[in-house]
Amino acid sequence: MAERPEDLNLPNAVVTRIIKEALPEGVNVSKEARSAISRAASVFVLYATSCANNFAMKQKRKTLNVTDVMSAVEEMEFQRFLGPLKEALEAYRQEQKGKKEASELKKKDKDKKADGEEDKSKADDNEDEEEKMEEEKMEEEEVIEDEEVEN
Repeated sequence: MAERPEDLNLPNAVVTRIIKEALPEGVNVSKEARSAISRAASVFVLYATSCANNFAMKQKRKTLNVTDVMSAVEEMEFQRFLGPLKEALEAYRQEQKGKKEASELKKKDKDKKADGEEDKSKADDNEDEEEKMEEEKMEEEEVIEDEEVEN
C-alpha cells in the first residue's frame, strides 16, 4: 500500500494530457485546477477499485475482472458511462489482438528466415519439379491436340 497520500495520486503529466485532449484548443487550466482534477480523479479511481473489489470478494476471488469494474460503475450510479466504457474495452481488446497477431507473424517470419537457408535448397528443388510437371502437362496437351487434329 502507499506510504503517503500523495502516492495514490495519478501522475500530473497524464492528468494534464487528458485535460488538454478533453478541452477545446485555446482553453487554459490553472495549476490549482489541474491539481484539483487530479485529486478528484484519484479519489474516483480508488472508490471504483474499492467497489469492484467488493464484487470480487462476494464471489470469493482476489482478482478483479472486467465484470467487477462494470458492476462497480453501475453501483456508483454512472450507468451512462457503461456504453462508452464497453466500447473502449472492445477497442482495447481489438488492439491487443492485433498486436498479438503481429507478434506471431513476426515470430513466424523470424523462424522462416532461420529455416530459410535449409528450405531454400528444398524450394529450388520444388520449383524444378513444378517446371518439369508443367512441361510434361504442356507436352500431353500438345499430343492431345495433335490427335484431335488428325481425327
